[in-house]
Amino acid sequence: MPSPELKGFILTRRWRDAPTGTEIEYWLATDAGPMKVLLTSQISVAFVETVHRPAVDAQIASMPGLRVDALELKTFQQSAVFGVYAKHFRQLGQLARALQPQGIRVLEADVRPHDRYLMERFLTAGVLVEGGKRDGSHIVDCKLKPAPDYRPTLTVVSLDIETSQHEELYSIALDGTGERVVFMLGEPPREPGESLGFELIYCPTRRHMIERLNDWFEGNDPDLLIGWNVIQFDLRVLQKTADDCGLQLLLGRERRPIEWRTHPGKQGYLFAPTPGRVIIDGIDALKAAVWSFASFSLETVSQTLLGEGKAIGDDYDKMAEIERRYQEDRPALATYNIRDCELVLRIFEKAQLLPFVLERAQTTGLQADHFGGSIAAFSHHYLPRMHRLGYVAPNVGEIASKAFPGGYVMDSKPGFYDSVVVLDYKSLYPSIIRTFLVDPVGFVEGAKAQDPTQVVQGPGGTVFSRETHCLPEIVTTLWRARDEAKRVRNEPLSQALKLLMNSFAGVLGAADCRFFNPEVVSAVTLRGHEMMKLTRAFVEKRGFEAIYGDTDSIFIWLKRAHGNEEAHAIAANLVKDINAWWTRTLREEQGLDNHLEIEFDTHYKKFFMPTIRGSEVGSKKRYAGLSMDAKGNEEMIYRGLEMARSDWTPLARQFQEGLLSRVFHDEPYQAFVTDFAQATLAGTMDDLLIYRKRLRHRLDAYQVNVPPQVRAARIADEHNDRVQRPRQYQNGGWIRYVMTVNGPEPMEARQSPIDYEHYLSKQLQPIADAILQPLGESFSALTTSQQALF
Repeated sequence: MPSPELKGFILTRRWRDAPTGTEIEYWLATDAGPMKVLLTSQISVAFVETVHRPAVDAQIASMPGLRVDALELKTFQQSAVFGVYAKHFRQLGQLARALQPQGIRVLEADVRPHDRYLMERFLTAGVLVEGGKRDGSHIVDCKLKPAPDYRPTLTVVSLDIETSQHEELYSIALDGTGERVVFMLGEPPREPGESLGFELIYCPTRRHMIERLNDWFEGNDPDLLIGWNVIQFDLRVLQKTADDCGLQLLLGRERRPIEWRTHPGKQGYLFAPTPGRVIIDGIDALKAAVWSFASFSLETVSQTLLGEGKAIGDDYDKMAEIERRYQEDRPALATYNIRDCELVLRIFEKAQLLPFVLERAQTTGLQADHFGGSIAAFSHHYLPRMHRLGYVAPNVGEIASKAFPGGYVMDSKPGFYDSVVVLDYKSLYPSIIRTFLVDPVGFVEGAKAQDPTQVVQGPGGTVFSRETHCLPEIVTTLWRARDEAKRVRNEPLSQALKLLMNSFAGVLGAADCRFFNPEVVSAVTLRGHEMMKLTRAFVEKRGFEAIYGDTDSIFIWLKRAHGNEEAHAIAANLVKDINAWWTRTLREEQGLDNHLEIEFDTHYKKFFMPTIRGSEVGSKKRYAGLSMDAKGNEEMIYRGLEMARSDWTPLARQFQEGLLSRVFHDEPYQAFVTDFAQATLAGTMDDLLIYRKRLRHRLDAYQVNVPPQVRAARIADEHNDRVQRPRQYQNGGWIRYVMTVNGPEPMEARQSPIDYEHYLSKQLQPIADAILQPLGESFSALTTSQQALF
């Protein structure tokens, strides 16, 4: 019986070569529950230049299941191509390898069937299912059409495990969808304990734990599995435990296993495709949504976003406490375990990560758990449109990698300023693509155009077709969608669209992208250079001074102190006049519609641009300011300074903030400097002297250059050995240490007196001198004039 029409959201996708041909499998979330769509006997296609037809015919004579057909398509070099159609997708790769020794390219042979099916039908994540044969929760050989507005209500489970220091599994916690439970290794206590707010199930062996976990996923059937470092740690440990027990870890729908894959270029990094379920790591999701934290540890993120943290923090004795709880108080360990699950759920809710993940999938065409993927997203949108203009895509590596100009960074003019306004170009690179019609196909078409009126002249001698292109239309569609998302206050969608648009120029400059072309990406970046220089000239003709600029932002000194309302009015007039100038100039000189738009960003009542340390040259990407919004609300802003960096001590950050605040507010600062230095020497600031740094490699990997944090970590683990505690730092992690007269020592094993001279000369003095020297003073002069501190 034909299936009734329904809408779904693609959760997972995969393909396989079956005896009858290539099969594509999509798992959908629908209002009626999970649904598997199976498309059978799918034909795969690739392309070869027509001149090579005899060689291809000879090759496929011994490869049943392949056929060829003439097509009205061509390469970027204007060579006609024909299609090679395969019953099994892997045959295209076999053909490509067979023809490679003859120097014959097989184009687009690497586009996977489940991706091509979607992209050629302009599908991303929301789909309308039509026809097909329905069998329970399966639909076979239906048709999928776009349903861009459909969003499902997904069921979510948060998973977390606890282990020994040797990654021996102790417990598994599950929270969210269905039963809230912890599976704990061990025998149940003789007397029932107090209610914990979740079910604590004791398992006599790890084999039983894995079996109970498999059953839980089958019975509760969540759409999404979330966690913290959940793939690289939790699932990896669970898989190893299952393997050691001679079991399968069956977390996929239909009790199917995880289909593990290794990252091709990142050693030890794993992907965990799981049929029917999406796995989202909280760290990856936050980074994809451009959140920034001093550390992405669960403790740091939960403290920052929620104002509370884990039941056991990230201190050096964490593993010892986990071991103690497992041996002495397993309900307490279970409570700690499920507490982490709860924190992850609350972080996802607070940061709106789940809506962002769904909107990102709908926007990019990538699977919801595919983070990064800018190149894949570009191809998803670009290939079908390029085909309809008569072109096939090149292969990766056809153009040799070489450097090209990046964003324009203006030389800064260091010092203190009153009344600095910042203007930003809205989505600069996408707006350049729209306005100047920058496009890979347009570049090819422009090069062969005979009529100069039919092309747009770009930087460096590039030309682009006015009529034949894809990317400007793609950007325009996304731009309008973002404007609508902002209008209806759909922040996750707005963010996803912004990130996708802004990635396009970078994709064109990525050597592992099939559309890599230094000339095309330079047409974007060099146009940005030109725009910033013209904007600077425009501003300075108005009697103001540009003191800094970075890619899409220009910092304008109004030459004297202005009231907040007056500064905002000046900025508004500059914005209006610059935009009007672009519209007029582009129309009159090049006959182009203007999509460049500069906006007011910030008014700094006070602004500080430092020099590069040890020189008089202005720094870049480093500044501080006292900003004021339209209502007069003040905020201290730091960019790139020690205050905003996690590798400086709290002492340095507190000192810099206090000194700049006093200077910005025209308050006396000399006594603050001397008092702060005296307090540091007197030991009253000791709580602020702690360095917290990350060990990015195993300790034994540091052989030649041994930084302070590694020296401290080695001392810490030697101490742990002596007191019979688990080693903490052999495989990396975060270390807290102070500088002593005998060098760096960890907090858990400090023996020597603190080296206060280090903190004065390496932490306070560099910060102070950068601020004081433009004011005609120095840290040394202020401190030695008091009580001979040095």
